[in-house]
Amino acid sequence: MRVPVHVGAPADERARAQAVEIDLELQTDCTDAAASDNIADAVDYAHVYDACKKALSGRSFALLESLAAACLAAVLVDPRIRSATLRVRKPGILEGATPEIELTRANPGKAALGQAAKGA
Repeated sequence: MRVPVHVGAPADERARAQAVEIDLELQTDCTDAAASDNIADAVDYAHVYDACKKALSGRSFALLESLAAACLAAVLVDPRIRSATLRVRKPGILEGATPEIELTRANPGKAALGQAAKGA
């Protein structure tokens, strides 16, 4: 994804939107979708993109880490997603280097479901 976001530690850097590049990797059970070939059984990637974009729009972030956490929180609302890894880059900000961070989060709802099943 390439999304315009207000991000930067200095306030003057956050004053204007900058394009950040986001790679999002989802861990999900695709068994039903693969068997049915039906979009209703799959994670809707357009919805995932929209959820991430909406979580970032109209906000300002000092750190790439908080930007990544906000996007992951929005994506992990879908209980079919077990966990997600997000990499965010801010190209063109430093001469000769591109700041990038990576965060991985488990879906807390999915973890609770798994624990309940183990206890049953």
